[in-house]
Amino acid sequence: MSPIFLTPVDLAIASSLTVLDIGIAVALRLSLHRQIGIAAVRMVIQLVAIGYVLRFVFGLNNPAATLAIVLVMVLVAGREVAARPERKFTGWVNPLIGASSVTLATMVTVVLALTTAIRPDPWYDPRYAIPLAGIILGNVLNSASITFDGVLGGVGRDRAAIEARLSLGETYWTAMAPGIRTAIRRGLMPIINQMSAAGIVTLPGIMTGQILAGLDPLEAVKYQILLMFLLSGGSGLGAVAVAYLAAYRLTDDRHRLRLDRLR
Repeated sequence: MSPIFLTPVDLAIASSLTVLDIGIAVALRLSLHRQIGIAAVRMVIQLVAIGYVLRFVFGLNNPAATLAIVLVMVLVAGREVAARPERKFTGWVNPLIGASSVTLATMVTVVLALTTAIRPDPWYDPRYAIPLAGIILGNVLNSASITFDGVLGGVGRDRAAIEARLSLGETYWTAMAPGIRTAIRRGLMPIINQMSAAGIVTLPGIMTGQILAGLDPLEAVKYQILLMFLLSGGSGLGAVAVAYLAAYRLTDDRHRLRLDRLR
């Protein structure tokens, strides 16, 4: 089965559904028609631009170019993680924690996949490394941002309980443990839901794309199972890293709770 190539007319027909959304927003006075239109235009421009960039990078097949693209993606994802929490650290701490946690989780997961299960030749082949990093980043961003918000919001709500435990002689990490566990649990719920629903409620994106491209369904299933394992591992690493980095910044060498470092 050969792949089906889309024409501009095909995309224009599909865009009529977005136009329908705009019409619904106008008719119901939702005040969303401008946002929908701008989001749609931005999406098209961004995807076309990245398509040309990827075509150029794929042609180079250079490890430095591949690493540069992945690093840009990681830094943008780290910024998104830093921006999501309602409460934030003063200074550049939020971006540093976001970038560090996302980088750790993504690099470990991507390198593991490229050097073991997928094994492209060369192992840094941008046709594999960049799409894989992008898919993993989306889930790491989600879990890390939820966890980050949970830790920073939780210390404000549980300040009295944490300080009471500290006054009774418990160490800072013991007093913070329930809040950290709760935040990590929240951060892992999206990937747990994805794994639970895969194959019954939903056909995940990479599997659907490979089937549409003509790959045998069972082979597509193997890739999807591999991907879900990678996503779960990346999400877990990202959630744990951001939780403990945030908690570390909220204390000092005297085991005090330093909420003065939040704004």
